[in-house]
Amino acid sequence: MAKTTKIATSLLLLLLLHLSSVSSWKKDEFRNCNQTPFCKRARSRKPGSCSLSATDVAINDGDLTAKLLTKKSGEENSEDDQEQEPTKPLILRLSVYQKEILRLKIDEDPSFDPPKKRFEVPDVILPEFDNKKLWLQRVSTEVIDGDSSPSSVVYLSNEYEAVLRHDPFEVYVRTRGGDRVLSMNSHGLFDFEQLRTKKKEGEDWEERFKGHTDTRPYGPQSISFDVSFYGADFVYGIPEHASSMVLNPTRGPGIDDSEPFRLFNLDVFEYVHDSPFGIYGSIPFMLSHGKDRGTSGFFWLNAAEMQIDVMGSGWDDESGISLPSSQDRIDTLWMSEAGIVDAFFFVGPRPKDVVRQYASVTGTSAMPQHFATAYHQCRWNYRDEEDVENVDSKFDEFDIPYDVLWLDIDHTDGKRYFTWDRMLFPNPIEMQNKLAAKGRHMVTIVDPHIKRDESFHLHKEATEMGYYVKDATGKDYDGWCWPGSSSYPDMLNPEIRSWWAEKFSFQNYRGSTPSLYIWNDMNEPSVFNGPEVTMPRDALHYGGVEHRELHNAYGYYFHMASADGLLRRGDGKDRPFVLSRAIFPGSQRHGAIWTGDNSADWDHLRVSVPMILTLGLTGMSFTGDGYIYIYAGADVGGFFGNPEPELLVRWYQLGAYYPFFRAHAHHDTKRREPWLFG
Repeated sequence: MAKTTKIATSLLLLLLLHLSSVSSWKKDEFRNCNQTPFCKRARSRKPGSCSLSATDVAINDGDLTAKLLTKKSGEENSEDDQEQEPTKPLILRLSVYQKEILRLKIDEDPSFDPPKKRFEVPDVILPEFDNKKLWLQRVSTEVIDGDSSPSSVVYLSNEYEAVLRHDPFEVYVRTRGGDRVLSMNSHGLFDFEQLRTKKKEGEDWEERFKGHTDTRPYGPQSISFDVSFYGADFVYGIPEHASSMVLNPTRGPGIDDSEPFRLFNLDVFEYVHDSPFGIYGSIPFMLSHGKDRGTSGFFWLNAAEMQIDVMGSGWDDESGISLPSSQDRIDTLWMSEAGIVDAFFFVGPRPKDVVRQYASVTGTSAMPQHFATAYHQCRWNYRDEEDVENVDSKFDEFDIPYDVLWLDIDHTDGKRYFTWDRMLFPNPIEMQNKLAAKGRHMVTIVDPHIKRDESFHLHKEATEMGYYVKDATGKDYDGWCWPGSSSYPDMLNPEIRSWWAEKFSFQNYRGSTPSLYIWNDMNEPSVFNGPEVTMPRDALHYGGVEHRELHNAYGYYFHMASADGLLRRGDGKDRPFVLSRAIFPGSQRHGAIWTGDNSADWDHLRVSVPMILTLGLTGMSFTGDGYIYIYAGADVGGFFGNPEPELLVRWYQLGAYYPFFRAHAHHDTKRREPWLFG
């Protein structure tokens, strides 16, 4: 009994700590670049430090292939350089696709037997995209700028061609007239840390932060490179950040104590505005625009943590990095902890051309149901069926239109998803049918953490079938979230996603009806006692993939499985509606998103506009001839805090133009249904 009481007390203290912490964003709980080894290393490199050259250039299976070899022994950049293994060749592959798309892949050479296969993100690129490949028949060569070796030139279209520069190694797209559009490694900052095996004890292959230790069983494995956009006045994209639509420089003259734009899905409560800090989603897709050249885009399919610097003209820092000032180019530095290079160059030249090119790779949004574009009423939490009925009737009494009413985590039986609290919601089917009779719908929340309770059938089944993410020792990972001790389904595994999808059937989700739809929250994934409130990087997934390699895509796979569940539930006849907080490229195919736990203040009202517009530019949209429809929104009124009446009125006026229009609030805030303000 004493042991049980101690555990319960510890759990209560942890939950109270988390709840108290959500009163404001605590910067020290999250890492900055200097506390992130791969980011610190990449930022310290100097232009021209890349010593790779392309050799053995040939056409194989319709692609241009080459080996990237080290020309000379260079300065080791890793802090783990004890008895460093010799650098092995990298394999480069250039592919050309319809719509003037160039794809570049760089990976370790499998013939040199790396310790394991590096992770390539599956199930994001449309299956039909491969059918759009243009098979190369020949490659021309030319000597550029007095190089000692020729460069290989590949036909991209009647207007554009791609160039692989052999020595120094560089890849770029240019017009047939010779004007550059996009380039990689034009400043020689490319670096690819290859996997290694630990040779002896005493080597420090760990990362530590705030009392957490992540092991690195294969050593550092980061990738970084520079990307330049020519003829550009501004760059946009790489959400999700609470910042301006234009991505302002993060390094350069006059920029002090700067941080890169971070892409690392995190549960950031009451995030700050005007910040490059990453929040709930990550889409590593950037667009440039200039009044002369037009628009181009660059997309790196990589699910590991990413940091991206936007360089000011003539950027310089304490390490001595400097570049010549340029008025017609914007330079960027892309840094990722793991994965491979799987990059796409989009030439535009109009903004909608770039969005179409990106959508041809990752997909477009399905047209939502009519009700999904209407007004949604939500709160954490509507208390019980009586509360639901009262709120619903008040909308009728005051003749205020709304289409959807939402229930947060407290509608469940002890935070066990796919269940109902039978004291508070004894008749869920009748409750939903009453709403449906008025043409209204209900949304309930389903999060990825599963309560570790032997009496809970979902946990028992997942445990018996081995469906949970594992910790570094191979045991089921145990973290704390709303239910307390929780484990997380390994959504990378297609078999487990299929199992999860079946849980949405009417037979499995007792108390659900055809008018009930789904909300995926906390799917970054959020772990209250984990490093940076998320899962450790050395947790293990399907196929031995480390969590560090797929972190940003976990919520995407969870969202995918939930949307598939609603499709199956309706035998494919009903379009699903699933709202997700975590996002990744391709999320637009599976449902709507929102901008997370904002605050009831004017700055968050203002920043919601560029946040939603940026999401539209980077895929959360419908694309067609001349229109872009963005399927995203922000919590109207602000999730935290109590808005003054004028702020709430103005937020409703703006929110009516959000494609996803939902009011939502924390349970500690005052009730704020629209009729309460007179």
